[in-house]
Amino acid sequence: MDTFLKKNNQSSITKILGFCVLFFSFSLVSAQSKDTIFVDYERLDAIELSSGIDEERRKQYMILKRRVIKTMPYAKMAAFKIRAMEDELATIKGRRARNKYIRKCEKGLKAMYTEQLKKMTIGEGQVLMKLIHRETGKTTWEIMKDYSGNAEAFFWQTFGSFWGHNLKREFDPVVDYQIEHIIQVEKLE
Repeated sequence: MDTFLKKNNQSSITKILGFCVLFFSFSLVSAQSKDTIFVDYERLDAIELSSGIDEERRKQYMILKRRVIKTMPYAKMAAFKIRAMEDELATIKGRRARNKYIRKCEKGLKAMYTEQLKKMTIGEGQVLMKLIHRETGKTTWEIMKDYSGNAEAFFWQTFGSFWGHNLKREFDPVVDYQIEHIIQVEKLE
């Protein structure tokens, strides 16, 4: 009697499995016969679902977003001014004339932006330095060194280090992926 139940039980399990396989294969065939939309996954941007982020990380992201939105126009302006200054310096002959032009540009920039830059927080300044590197390809240290000399760049590097700044800070798209994501999403390019 036991062998009869085992055989009967095995055959019913086999029948159920066979039915499941046939049912799912027919459902797949019928689903494939309908209209299909092909998606090129390589062209889609990755998104991060906000429901899985804890409140502290969401708050940090929103602070970073505010900093990037506030400082990006300054970084773009700095990149534009540096390119214009380098183009003009390429046409100027003589060290003395070049230094005079650099001082004139520096004086104009200070008059235009000093009050606005003074109102920035330390975190906004750190984001601004990364964005300037992203836009120009040069760190703020390299910019200072090129236009003001090693001694002044060293002075400002030392002075900034008291408040957590590093003029040699670079923008790395892998490490700073959130900044890059904010720039893309907010269309700040």
